[in-house]
Amino acid sequence: MKLVSWNVNGLRACLNKGFLDSFKKLDADIFCLQETKMEKGQAEIDISGYEEFWNSAEKKGYSGTAVFSRTKPLSEWYGIGKDEHDREGRVITLEYSGFYLVNVYTPNSKRELERLEYRMGWEKDFKAYLLKLDKKKPVVVCGDLNVAHEVIDIKNAKSNERSAGFTIEERTKMTELLQAGFSDTYRTLHPDEKSAYTWWSYMGNARANNTGWRLDYFIVSSRLMQQVSGALIYSDIHGSDHCPVGLILEQ
Repeated sequence: MKLVSWNVNGLRACLNKGFLDSFKKLDADIFCLQETKMEKGQAEIDISGYEEFWNSAEKKGYSGTAVFSRTKPLSEWYGIGKDEHDREGRVITLEYSGFYLVNVYTPNSKRELERLEYRMGWEKDFKAYLLKLDKKKPVVVCGDLNVAHEVIDIKNAKSNERSAGFTIEERTKMTELLQAGFSDTYRTLHPDEKSAYTWWSYMGNARANNTGWRLDYFIVSSRLMQQVSGALIYSDIHGSDHCPVGLILEQ
């Protein structure tokens, strides 16, 4: 089974930048999107053979997630059961026979870290949500987690120590999640791979210079790692300031 995750930074804009060609080229069984910035039906998306699931923010043109799945899931739900978190369309959970799929767009702590305190609350509640699922069956988490976990996951670590997405607070929360029984699939399979980034600023010719951050992940319950045969970064695919990431899961 092939899964793909992509923060499209506005799906309507991405549709004008070759999204459908990339979608067909990647040929995923499950395709997860973050930062869709739209509601279902606001754009014509010529995709057949997939079940569609959408979670849009109450605020128009903001946040939002979607999943396209060739297999009809056993069940579906939206959010994590916390009203303070569930107004921004950030989480879709689909249940399959062998695992739960959780597509997430983690809140950004923003400039001046104005939302860092909220982010810490989100991290606590999201971890509790995943652990609750994990007690029932293994979990596959994918999406833009808005954190570069280790120094290897960012081009300029020193100058970004108090930047949103690389604070010690955010990185520690990621460490705590992994220590609770989850594995970062890409880093597990590619422990020493440098310059493996998934997001680049639109400023300063960052993408051409590969001055990037690894913000997009597939994280799985550690007992699922034996079924993971590939973890991929599609840095050659454009259309957003993020690139897609992939997971190959043997079933």
